[in-house]
Amino acid sequence: MANAGDGDEILRPPPPGEPLADVAEAIREALRFPLAGPSLETLARGARRATILVEPPALPIPSAERDPRQVAIGATVEELERLGIASGYQTILVAGGLARRAGQRELATLVTPDFARRFHGQVAVHDAESPRLAQLAADGEAPIRVHPALVETDVTVVVTAAESVLHGGPAALVAATGAETAGATAGSTSLLETAASDGWRLGTAVERAVARRVPLVGASLVLNHPRAGGALSGYPYEPEAVDRVARSPLRPLFAAVPGAVRARILRSLRLELSAAAAFAGPPSVAHAEALLRGVELRGADLAGRLDAICIGVPRATPYLPRERPNPLLAAYLGLGLALRLWRDAFPLADGGTAILLHRFVRHFTHPTQQPYRAFFHAVRAGGSRSAEELEQAERAAAADERALEAYRSGQACHPRAPFADWAACAPALRRLGAVVVAGCRDAVAARQLGFVPAHGLGAALEMATGRAGRPARVGFLLAPPYFPLRVRG
Repeated sequence: MANAGDGDEILRPPPPGEPLADVAEAIREALRFPLAGPSLETLARGARRATILVEPPALPIPSAERDPRQVAIGATVEELERLGIASGYQTILVAGGLARRAGQRELATLVTPDFARRFHGQVAVHDAESPRLAQLAADGEAPIRVHPALVETDVTVVVTAAESVLHGGPAALVAATGAETAGATAGSTSLLETAASDGWRLGTAVERAVARRVPLVGASLVLNHPRAGGALSGYPYEPEAVDRVARSPLRPLFAAVPGAVRARILRSLRLELSAAAAFAGPPSVAHAEALLRGVELRGADLAGRLDAICIGVPRATPYLPRERPNPLLAAYLGLGLALRLWRDAFPLADGGTAILLHRFVRHFTHPTQQPYRAFFHAVRAGGSRSAEELEQAERAAAADERALEAYRSGQACHPRAPFADWAACAPALRRLGAVVVAGCRDAVAARQLGFVPAHGLGAALEMATGRAGRPARVGFLLAPPYFPLRVRG
């Protein structure tokens, strides 16, 4: 444990905004009056078949059992039915990129139970290794392979939530491409700025290529932060709620139970996730507007850059199904996700220190996280591995027939996924002077990634102060939900 100093910043997200009274009606209204381009009614005129592209609701973390995207998908299907396309001629395409292909359990969470009983169309799960992917010509790009349901139809509707430039909108189209393309979006410096984002550029290129083949429209939701009920009401948005939880007599008892029991208790808590707005138009246009609205609604201001930041890493993977994260996924959560949710400026001074609060134990849930073992084997020499050596290791992993079969059968993620997760950490690592793992229980795993192990937070903060050469200004981002940081000054 450590106390915040006078110059330190406790980074806390704002409370959830005002929710939409009727998400379904908001989606229908958005599709009838898009921000740009023709309405869905115009695009679907004379159409007999339709494809609805969706993503697994892995973000935000934590997620909720009842998700506004479930209602949005149902409303889109009903709107297409109103326009003359029966649900039996509609296909819901689930695009997960390189993540584990969704199984029946995950598919059941995409829609409401009532909708699942009355939907008569097809549900397809994208396979990034399928030989049946359709080839498209993209502007200034190599030919792109996409799921055939995107283009072998009369109209395509992208229904997502605006989480980042790489989650939702045109990024969902990238997640429905071949493995060689789906993993090429990781290098974006910020997840909230389209400028200099390779992922955004690739997404808009795929969007234009699909739009040349089939009428295309997108609907994007602005999600509020998840809200907890019961004893955690107001946490972590209200200081009073944080103090109440910190002083609860049950806290020592909760800390004493095994980690697996704590994880089950946290997963059992009832969370509410609501939507604040809905926009439609070309997927990139609707997504960009929703993303800007989400940054204003969910973001917090940071006055000046920090010398160090402490990032709490949850006991949950950033992908579905939720599992115990291995060290690479823990690094991705802190460096590739939380530390890339910024606008205007990187939140740390150049050469600053990132402190990850995680045990960093090399535990790989079998068989879903098996490809991460291959990655750790590739970096067994430590963080000095060159980019060329990592590329060679990635090519070797992508050629592993057993790993590919495990992906195609839905048992594990794609063998390229760990390398994409590590590439997502690179933009932050290039700006940082050091990454310290506070509470590390596996020093070898930390050093393999080029990180510095520390026994506790106090020791990690002393390292950060030593690196700064003066009392370090530290920001504490203690737990999800991760939120946008607007760095001012």
